[in-house]
Amino acid sequence: MDFKTSLEEVNSMAMKITDECTACGLCIPECHQTAISAGDIYVLDPDTCNECEGIEGGSRCVAICPVGCIEKAT
Repeated sequence: MDFKTSLEEVNSMAMKITDECTACGLCIPECHQTAISAGDIYVLDPDTCNECEGIEGGSRCVAICPVGCIEKAT
């Protein structure tokens, strides 16, 4: 496995926050990986996000987001 393949695999297991983010802050305490950081809009670190692997219900940030701005990174 080369580095590029490894990086693609890491990024395939991550979510992203779109520009529709209102920075409401509800997602931050839901993230068990502390992958979300605040700013004008919130940012999700793809190297840290594991889509809440092993947690019932999957991605907690997606479930709590009131504007639906968290989606699978492509």
